[in-house]
Amino acid sequence: MTTTGAPAPAARGDDSLGPSLGQPAPIPRWAELLTALLDDAIAIPGTKIRFGLDGIVGMFLPGAGDAVTALGAGALLLLAVRRRVPTSVLLRMLLNIAIDACTGAVPIVGDLFDFANKSNRRNLELLKGQSSDPSQRTHLTNLLLLGVGLLLLVACVGLPILVWLLLFQTIQR
Repeated sequence: MTTTGAPAPAARGDDSLGPSLGQPAPIPRWAELLTALLDDAIAIPGTKIRFGLDGIVGMFLPGAGDAVTALGAGALLLLAVRRRVPTSVLLRMLLNIAIDACTGAVPIVGDLFDFANKSNRRNLELLKGQSSDPSQRTHLTNLLLLGVGLLLLVACVGLPILVWLLLFQTIQR
C-alpha cells in the first residue's frame, strides 16, 4: 500500500538530522561519554578542578599519547561533518584540536596545558549549538575545510620536530 504525500519516516538510528530541520539534533551518548572521559572524568577532591585522560595519557606516552587522544577529538569532528554543521564551526573545532595537539606535543609545558585545556568539551558545546541544515555546506567549503585541516596537521607535526631539534642543538653546545 502506498502513501500519498506523506513523508517517509526517518531511518531508525539516524541521528544526523535531529527531530526537524533547523533544530539542533540530540548529541549521541557516546560523544558525551568520550568528552567526559577525555576532558573531565577525574575530580580533585575538595576542589572544582577536573581533568581527563587527555592530560594523563599525553604525560605517560609522550607524542603517542597526544596522537591517541586526538583520535577522540577527530571522532567529534567527524560527527560534526556528518551533521553538516557550518564550515566556520568546523574550522573553530579544528583550531581547538590543533591548539591541543600542538601544545600537547611540547615536552612538560604541553602536558600541563593538556590538564587545563578542555578542547573536546568546547567542541562538544559548539556541536550542541548547531542546527542541522544540510544546505549550509557545499563541496567547495568541504575542500577548504580539508585544506585547512591538512595545513594544521603539518603545523602540528612540524612544531614538535622543531622544538626537539632546538633542544637537541642546545644540549650539544
